[in-house]
Amino acid sequence: MKKTVMTGLVLVAIVAGFAATRPAWTEDTARPTLPYTDATRVAEGKALYAEYCAICHGANLEGQQPNWQDRDADGYLPAPPHDATGHTWHHDNALLMRIVREGTEAIVGGSYKSHMIGFGDVLSDDEIASVLGYIKSTWPAEIREIHNEINARTLP
Repeated sequence: MKKTVMTGLVLVAIVAGFAATRPAWTEDTARPTLPYTDATRVAEGKALYAEYCAICHGANLEGQQPNWQDRDADGYLPAPPHDATGHTWHHDNALLMRIVREGTEAIVGGSYKSHMIGFGDVLSDDEIASVLGYIKSTWPAEIREIHNEINARTLP
């Protein structure tokens, strides 16, 4: 009995220790933060981006298709770049998390057409935040500061 209790306590301590060393994707669900200054999380995000995002958004976040702001013949917008030339940084963290988790069509609704699927069944919120943290880490300092200001203005 004592061994079982001790084993349980050790497991609880390990889980608590892991949780303490790997911050959740946000401290505040109304105003999520992205781990763009955490080298470990940025590296994780870069690897996940390469696996799940680069095929549409470009290996270097540059986008894969010209005229990404113009709908194609079927009414779809091409995948935008995620570097400073795109519009990703115009959106607050909470919306970015929702877009990746749920997919663009689910967020916009109506007759909006998008090839961007939701990754909520594939990636955890921590992993999505790592991907977005990686993307943000590549932006010039001025763009990161503007993005931080956008997040600061976002009401909970």
